[in-house]
Amino acid sequence: MGTFTNSDGLGLAYHGEAADPVICLPGGPMQASSYLGGLPLRDVIRLDLRGTGESEKAGYYRVDRQIHDVEALRRHLGLQRMRLLGHSAGGTLAILYAVRFPERVKELVLVAPSPRVVGIDVTDDDRREVALRRGGEPWYAEAIKGFEEIWAGRMTPEAFAKISPFFHGRWDDAARALDDHPRNQHAAMEFYADGAFDPARVRERLQKLDVPTLLVAGEHDVSLPPSRAREYAALFPRATLVVQPGAGHFPWVDDPGAFAATVQRMP
Repeated sequence: MGTFTNSDGLGLAYHGEAADPVICLPGGPMQASSYLGGLPLRDVIRLDLRGTGESEKAGYYRVDRQIHDVEALRRHLGLQRMRLLGHSAGGTLAILYAVRFPERVKELVLVAPSPRVVGIDVTDDDRREVALRRGGEPWYAEAIKGFEEIWAGRMTPEAFAKISPFFHGRWDDAARALDDHPRNQHAAMEFYADGAFDPARVRERLQKLDVPTLLVAGEHDVSLPPSRAREYAALFPRATLVVQPGAGHFPWVDDPGAFAATVQRMP
C-alpha cells in the first residue's frame, strides 16, 4: 500500500505499483477498492476513495470534489498521462476527471459505468427485459419477487437483497463474496448530491473528448442493459463498446479471461 496527500491535506491510500499503471476507481458508490483486487489485469493501481479502505475520512464526498484526488494521485505517481479505469459509480468519477483533464488521460476504460452522469435513464422496462431472460436460473423464482416489489413501489432493503443474483452472470460464492467488501454509506448518500454535475454539460464536453474509450457492459447487467450501453458509448467520439456474453455488473468475475482479453487488447 502507498499513501499520498491531496490538495486538502487529506491522506489517501492506493494499492499496487507499476511504471505505466491502470488507475482503477471503485464504484459502490464509495465502496472500498478491495473488491477490485481480483481484476485480471497487469499493472493495476487501485485508489481507496476518501473515507473508504485505508484512506482518511473527509468532510465532504460529492463526486466532483473527488476529481482533484485523482489528479493528486497522478502527480504523486509522476505520470504525465495515465490509463484510467472506472467501474460502476467509479465510471462517473473517471468521466468527470477525463473531461476536466483530457490531456492527462491516454486511455479511458468504463466497466458497467453508471449512466447518471450523462443523463441516460434506465427504466423499469429496460431492467424487466433483461431480468426476464434469466427465467431458467435456479434462483430466479425468489429473486424476481424482489423486482416485482420494487416495480410496485415497495423499495425495501429486503427487496433489494432479493435481486442480488441479477447483478451477476453466475450466482456463486465468488459473486456473493463481493458483498463482503465495506462501503461508506454516509459518503455514498453524498456522492451524487445536487450540484455534483450537469448531465447536459457532461454530454457536451464528451463530444470533444479525444481519448480512446472502451466501454465494457455485461449481457445480463440490469444496471446498464446492453441497449443503454450502446446509447452511452455513442456519446464518445472514440468509443468501442464490448458487451461481454454471460456477464453481469462485474464482468471480470463472471469470465476473467474474456474480460482481460477485451481490456488488454485496447490500443
